Amino acid sequence: MVFRGTITDAPDFDASADAETLYNAMKGIGSDKEAILDLVTSRSNAQRQEVIAAYKCSFGKDLIEDLKYELTGKFERLIVSLMRTSAYHDAKEIHDAIKGAGTNERCLIEVLASRNNAQTNDMVAAYKDAYGSDIEEDVIADTSGHFKKMLVVLLQGTRDESGVVDADLVEQDAQDLYAAGEEQWGTDEAKFIMILGNRSVTHLRMVFDAYEKIAEMSIEDSIKNELSGDFERLMLAVVQCIRSVPMFFARRLYKSMKGLGTADNTLIRIMISRSEIDMLDIRECFRLRYEKSLYNMIKDDTSGDYKRTLLNLCGGDDDLAGEFFPEAAQIAYKMWELSAMTKVQLRPTIRPASDFDPAADAQALRKAMKGFGTDEDAIIDIVAQRSNAQRQEIRQAFKSLLGRDLMKDLKSELSKNLERLIIGLMLTPAEFDAKMMRKAMEGAGTDEHALIEILVTRSNEEIQAMNAAYQDAYKKSLEEAVQSDTSGHFCRILVSLVQGAREEGPADVERADADAQELADACNADSDDMEMKFMSILCTRSFPHLRRVFQEFVRCSNKDIEQIIKKEMSGDVKNAFYAIVRSVKNQPSYFADRLYKAMKGLGTDDRALIRIMVSRSEVDLFNIRKEFKETHDDSLHEFIQGDTSGDYRKTLLILCGGED
Repeated sequence: MVFRGTITDAPDFDASADAETLYNAMKGIGSDKEAILDLVTSRSNAQRQEVIAAYKCSFGKDLIEDLKYELTGKFERLIVSLMRTSAYHDAKEIHDAIKGAGTNERCLIEVLASRNNAQTNDMVAAYKDAYGSDIEEDVIADTSGHFKKMLVVLLQGTRDESGVVDADLVEQDAQDLYAAGEEQWGTDEAKFIMILGNRSVTHLRMVFDAYEKIAEMSIEDSIKNELSGDFERLMLAVVQCIRSVPMFFARRLYKSMKGLGTADNTLIRIMISRSEIDMLDIRECFRLRYEKSLYNMIKDDTSGDYKRTLLNLCGGDDDLAGEFFPEAAQIAYKMWELSAMTKVQLRPTIRPASDFDPAADAQALRKAMKGFGTDEDAIIDIVAQRSNAQRQEIRQAFKSLLGRDLMKDLKSELSKNLERLIIGLMLTPAEFDAKMMRKAMEGAGTDEHALIEILVTRSNEEIQAMNAAYQDAYKKSLEEAVQSDTSGHFCRILVSLVQGAREEGPADVERADADAQELADACNADSDDMEMKFMSILCTRSFPHLRRVFQEFVRCSNKDIEQIIKKEMSGDVKNAFYAIVRSVKNQPSYFADRLYKAMKGLGTDDRALIRIMVSRSEVDLFNIRKEFKETHDDSLHEFIQGDTSGDYRKTLLILCGGED
């Protein structure tokens, strides 16, 4: 195994001298924390064990106890954990995760999914030694169901590590997984456990590729569709670790620091356990996925001696525009390849109501609005639980039977966000998009993010329908409106997208290679030429074709297209190109990100929230929910619940369609 850690053996190491330095740093009043952290983070774990022994010989005291006494808080936890051997550190993490009330399933998942056989076996032995009990029995007592069974399989530390691959068995396993999940009602979890818990890493990577060809979706998407709860999380973690352990940890580190508050236990555990193994690769994967160096994220998110220690373990700031390490270039290439092969099954959260009766719905809505007061519940239950096509029939029936305009009645009876949301649901998708474009441009200031989001994510057909609806409603073409409200390259990009003339169809491999080379060459041109070249390709080629282009771009330039856009461009132009790349890579994930931004922090961007919930509810809101949960650890349902209130919240939660 090639170690790519940031912490290695210190040269000219003298355990007794180190012990004395630490003793002096802690004697008297107060302690010299800098001396402690500098010494501890510049020695390997094996050397720290020698320092502990020398400290006892020289001073007759236990170094770990002295450190615990002198230091406090997160800094103490971090330094003391660094002094333990990795096996004892893992054992303590598992013990802390299952002792007392409640179980920290995420810690169990992270540790057991990511360790190799030797690490697992050492941890099992260390646990027995430290706590006098059997780790497997303790885990069994604290967990249940398929989640428990898979943890027990992983605790055996018997995954095949021979590296021998049998091509027939690869096909067989891929077929078995497909038969156990996507092909039947209900899932045969035992099959997933047996194959994912025992086969070698090389073998499983080939199984995942074969699976994708059979199922036309990635194994991750199948797991999200078929499994749920902690078992789903565990199996996804196993798959992610099979694909790339450094990428798995990069994701965990990001989740531990983003949003309000920091999950310090996770941050400490990963920074310690990977500092001598693969921290360099984790840093690279982090930068690849989040366009920000791990170093800067830690710097922004922590403080004091705790921060200094973590930064020493991180070992350096990866300047944003650097070339990829070979490992990361391969991962970037593979990510695009995966995104190109996967046929995502888009799943809505709102479907047509059965036994639909437009006349009865029209009468019920009239009744809910007649006389004093309004029966909001009745309105919400009808409008939010019908498909858009059914709502159009209700609009017509309302007029035919009652001679009244349903939209006007709803506007006069409802108010604020609830009114905006219900009216949004009653409009046709084209009318709604046209109205959202209008809202983004009217008054002072323009909501460029809304313009980008709508134009980048709609199909040609949807854009053409929106153009017609805009002309009809506002007696002006959408193109003119965009031109009078925006300027420069950004205006050109939007005008190009407003045409609704993006190519359709699969990738043309030869042309994709040529496009990728042109983009790579454009990166050396001046910014005007670069932006025009990017526009000529990103705004016109089909999404499947662009996936291939972005994949080949990694090969041509050894850089990632997203990073180039972030580094070389600015403002609205950057945001527009970035949105195209994100949508090409994974559109539900792009929307999940937009929803997160609409609700995080102080205040809610209700217009964005309404726009996405309404426009995606019959397209891919289920997929968006899954991506949201995967990226942000909290479900979309929880975010809406905590961020909105009253009837508005009730309607949004019906559209959301469930808790993940």
